[in-house]
Amino acid sequence: MTATIRPGRDADAAGFFALIRACWSEYPSIVLDLEHEVPELRALASYYADAGGALWAAEEGGRIVGMIAVRPVDPGTAEICKLYVDAVQRGTGLAARLLAAAETAAGPIRLVLWSDTRFARAHRFYEKHSYVRTGPIRPLHDLSHSLEYGYARPWEEIAALDVAGAASAVPRLAALLIACAAEGAPVSFLPPLPPATARAYWERVATQVAGGQRELRVAWDRGVLAGTVTLDLATPPNQPQRAAVKKLLVDPAHRRRGLARALLARVEAAAVARDRRLLTLETAAGGAAAALYRAVGWTETGRLPAALLTAAGAEVDALLFHKRLIAENG
Repeated sequence: MTATIRPGRDADAAGFFALIRACWSEYPSIVLDLEHEVPELRALASYYADAGGALWAAEEGGRIVGMIAVRPVDPGTAEICKLYVDAVQRGTGLAARLLAAAETAAGPIRLVLWSDTRFARAHRFYEKHSYVRTGPIRPLHDLSHSLEYGYARPWEEIAALDVAGAASAVPRLAALLIACAAEGAPVSFLPPLPPATARAYWERVATQVAGGQRELRVAWDRGVLAGTVTLDLATPPNQPQRAAVKKLLVDPAHRRRGLARALLARVEAAAVARDRRLLTLETAAGGAAAALYRAVGWTETGRLPAALLTAAGAEVDALLFHKRLIAENG
């Protein structure tokens, strides 16, 4: 039987309380104090309606097995709240259905949420759905001594990620790399690309972000983390003016919307800000990427014959490009 999602009601209070208590009981250090810390559970539908938001319940066999809420934070942002799913329902897709209901109701705006630092399963779920860590950890000063991670999922935005954001973006970036490799893009990997290999690559990038050797930009398109580019700053001591653009990737389902051009422009601006006046990159001959680079002012510097191998075993030339940048002050 598939759980039915419907609007939540104040009359669901006992079911909501039982669900949250069951989920929190998986973490012995968490205390559920109804009277002093979550009194809104007595009339949760009214609580969110009064805040301009909405509440949903998932029901199966007359029992509440899932819930979620959303409320506005400001005119451009809404907060996802109280996503809980019964342990028996995990892996059935119910959490994704609940999240989709709340996201659709919120509309095309920036979404944020808070998640207890102990909820590792929830973090993996949010990260799979294009939410990334943002901002400092929030202490709640409650009986459970809770600390919470902040997450955000913009609608359409390009952002630089710090090490926490980069680490939390690994699942989506790995999926993006796998999709591009499957299409035959020159991404240094051949298909089929194992998920563990893709994750390991982006975990190394996150480590480099932490060490200051790379900058990472990501792009959201209609709420999906659909593009990325990195700026490799690890140049030798006698080349402080240089940097390399690497892993300009756009999800195949989100191409022809200007994401690649926008990402390139952002990474070039980042290079200028760091006084890196000469950028280089490498791509395959004959592909759409080479045409894009030429169109936005990059110069073909040279060609390495038969340097790259396709999934079909064919050898293709690698093209080397460069671009000289002008500092903002001229």
